[in-house]
Amino acid sequence: MSRLPALRRAAVREWGPLCATVRRGLAGRWVRALALTLTAVALTATVQVVQNQAWGYRPVQNLGAVRAEDPLWLALLRTPLSLFVPALDLPVWGALAQILLVFGIAEVCLGRWRTLAVAYVATLAGTLYARIGVALGPGTFPGLPASDAQVVDTGPSAAVVGLAVYVCHRQRAWFTGALVVLAMVVEVLVKDNLAGREHLAAIAAVLVVCGVREWLGRRSGARDPGAGGSGALQGLGDGGSGTRSGAPPMRSWNFRRGPTQRTSWW
Repeated sequence: MSRLPALRRAAVREWGPLCATVRRGLAGRWVRALALTLTAVALTATVQVVQNQAWGYRPVQNLGAVRAEDPLWLALLRTPLSLFVPALDLPVWGALAQILLVFGIAEVCLGRWRTLAVAYVATLAGTLYARIGVALGPGTFPGLPASDAQVVDTGPSAAVVGLAVYVCHRQRAWFTGALVVLAMVVEVLVKDNLAGREHLAAIAAVLVVCGVREWLGRRSGARDPGAGGSGALQGLGDGGSGTRSGAPPMRSWNFRRGPTQRTSWW
């Protein structure tokens, strides 16, 4: 029983800021706050239904199936729709649940356009890695067998993984973010396939983005430590958030008085 207070404090430190941000973002808005998420869920479900029809499989493949053997220009044209093309050999309900949860939290915490941008970066990283891996060949760790050039990319899962890591970084949920990364590493160790490798590539790309944002924030803070909310990074925000980066204010937690708000760069 003595461990319960410690576990509670750890849970509040890990998920308190995230839960507070989600609660504020959803307050009085709900459907409007989740417009991108609901659209993504509906589009993924529609694509799944269409690609399982005799008349719909080929159009979906032509518009949204990305393979390493495709010309680069064609792969780049197909990549945006590939975010919403679920794998044929996996239950679509799992993909829809992941999109609803992760895209939903990301949209509330990051804003609609930043969520879409991070999802695209993660998916594009997996797509480009597949091409590089096939070119390197199976002789090296990042290399892939030539047969993987004909395998369709992961679909929404790379975007989901990338968004999960990015949100954990923004909300300082370090333990949760580490668990996501560890789970993807274990996935590759247990079943080393193209999908698992693309998940790791998506994580690597998002971590680079997080690192650049941290560096820019520290550099800007060092140049102008007394600046208020109207700095050079204000344009990167989501509008009206009250911080230089557009991130929601971080929260510390006082167990007697409840949450106290403090402004953070990131």
